[in-house]
Amino acid sequence: MTIQQLTSNSPRADLSEQIATAPISESFITQLAAEFFSALPKQNLQGFNFDLPRHSPQPKDPIVALSGRIPAIVEQTNLNPNSTQHFIEPIADHPERRILSSAPVIGGANTPDPLVAVNRLDLSLNSAPFSQHSAPTSIPVSSPAQASSGFYFLDLQKPNAVNQQTVQTRSAQSDVLRNPYAFDDYHFSQDHQLKSALQDRNDKPATAESGYYFLQSPTVETTRPHSDLQIPTTAQNYQPIDILQIRKDFPILQERVNGKQLIWLDNAATTHKPLAVIERICHFYKHENSNIHRAAHELAARASDAYEHARDVVARFIGAKSSQNIVFVRGTTEGINLIAKTWGKQNIQAGDEIIVSHLEHHANIVPWYQLTQETGAKLRVIPVDDTGQIQIEEFVKLLNPRTKLVSITQVSNALGTVTPTQEIIALAHAAGVPVLVDGAQSVSHMPTNVTALDVDFFVFSGHKVFGPTGIGAVYAKSELLDSMPVWEGGGNMIQDVTFENIVYQPAPSKFEAGTGNIADAVGLGAALEYVESLGIHNIARYEHDLLEYGQHALQSISGLRLIGTALNKASVMSFTLAGYETEEVGKVLNQHGIAVRTGHHCAQPILRRFGVERTIRPSLAFYNTTDEIDTLISVLHQLRRNRPYKT
Repeated sequence: MTIQQLTSNSPRADLSEQIATAPISESFITQLAAEFFSALPKQNLQGFNFDLPRHSPQPKDPIVALSGRIPAIVEQTNLNPNSTQHFIEPIADHPERRILSSAPVIGGANTPDPLVAVNRLDLSLNSAPFSQHSAPTSIPVSSPAQASSGFYFLDLQKPNAVNQQTVQTRSAQSDVLRNPYAFDDYHFSQDHQLKSALQDRNDKPATAESGYYFLQSPTVETTRPHSDLQIPTTAQNYQPIDILQIRKDFPILQERVNGKQLIWLDNAATTHKPLAVIERICHFYKHENSNIHRAAHELAARASDAYEHARDVVARFIGAKSSQNIVFVRGTTEGINLIAKTWGKQNIQAGDEIIVSHLEHHANIVPWYQLTQETGAKLRVIPVDDTGQIQIEEFVKLLNPRTKLVSITQVSNALGTVTPTQEIIALAHAAGVPVLVDGAQSVSHMPTNVTALDVDFFVFSGHKVFGPTGIGAVYAKSELLDSMPVWEGGGNMIQDVTFENIVYQPAPSKFEAGTGNIADAVGLGAALEYVESLGIHNIARYEHDLLEYGQHALQSISGLRLIGTALNKASVMSFTLAGYETEEVGKVLNQHGIAVRTGHHCAQPILRRFGVERTIRPSLAFYNTTDEIDTLISVLHQLRRNRPYKT
């Protein structure tokens, strides 16, 4: 078959001319291969074996073969009867297997005994004004015999009855095995002292309330639909999202790499963009392109409206009271630097202390380290336990009158740990200390409500939540924004300029000097509206199940060590593989079209806490599937067969 024949049906009429004139290079060959595979009729592919040879990715054991009992995965099968997503009929549970399955995923540092984990501290709230751990009355509580498993999907009905029967929740004994996406809420009255607050938390008895986010009803405020303020009223109807249909919204997922269908498992580094975002940016440049705020013509008005609409969307998405609390920046890194170089320099002096955690990305370490070098302040670090979770008791010990700021990640980019952010904020505020939350890894995975959290600063990046690169946002309380000095000077952020005096615009404009990234701000607004259309709670439910599936599947590979095994986790599965360098594993996976991140992930302190310098990091988004995880596991099994693991 000639190139002309291969391209005769191509939708790109000029491809033949490109072939005749373009220099032969690796990138050009890759482009040509992609055109070839997209142009071929699907029936012609049946005679080709393009896919990786299939090997059973998991042993036939209920400890790891769980997909048939995960509700969101079962729903995908119901939505797409011909789906290739992995589906396994349930196998009768045995008590010893259920005990093993209740333990945190094996790997990382010293994983605690499951019986010890059952007796760990319960951090949830049991009193007014709000709680997110109360089970709706319409959902029956499972009997003690059924509740020995900490993973809810081990006690479900048969898959074909999942949509007809009510999901059973856990008993009081197993309730302490918490939902990976739930916030650990704790309410403090203003006169609480730290000691009594911690005592109240430790003395709280275990209850039969459900910790699983999709069995509860979040309060849906009229102007802030994505609230993590949750009150047990009536059960919310969580809607299954059709992943295979949604994947069609992401053109790049049809890309082929090394002749294989792209499997994008590098979402913690960046997420892909739906057509809604791509087309919105294109529309801006076609019909609205102009500088903003400083002209009377039509395009300036259109551009200004689009830009400020995006600010409104950001405020709504994260639950801010006003769009005037939102400052556009290039991303999380610039946002933290803005706060460090304005509020930080204004309020932190020699002898003061800044608290961060061992989990932090370099972007939440370096700016504060630089500030301590300039001012003589000190950096204090909250330690983590052997699963990668923050030791809250040690945090309380660090709080003292010299503490001026707590700056904490909500989700670790290297381990996936979901930190007890609500509790940290409440404890810090009880000591009169403001809190900054790095939400770069959380906004795409869980509901965010900065008002309910009562957080002082919140920062995130657009490209982590299906938006463009080079755009992000800073949220700050109004009184903080008003008091903070400007950090850059130029146009757009001034009211009046003379050679003797300058009057600045009020926030947020005073922090947005010069021409901003207007088009990408508009694209960020479109990305958040796309997520809103799916429902962040629906996304969180599916991703939670997908994470459980992936982590259990990884356990089937000998010599694989999961780094980070906290009970509360988001969609990150970092690991090392004995006998292989991380880069070596990444290159082999790439040969099969699988994109993962290898290296230190800009989080060297936490990796060194676990005795490693780098890991392999698959990370998930809602457009990933169990079938993609199966392919990942299959390749890893091939690597292990090539180099058997020796204990």
